[in-house]
Amino acid sequence: MLKKKYYLYLDESEHSLLVKSLVQMKNKLIQQGRFTDCVDDLLMKVILAPADRI
Repeated sequence: MLKKKYYLYLDESEHSLLVKSLVQMKNKLIQQGRFTDCVDDLLMKVILAPADRI
């Protein structure tokens, strides 16, 4: 069974806010002594995503 793919179209300010929020979430998880693997993966996907102009 294939998983559904979802696409987000963000402008520069929304992209920046998303990255900052993910970094804050990662820092909170580190303070709690929890694993950050899933946040790390998502952060890399967001940072490395191609920028398309619409």
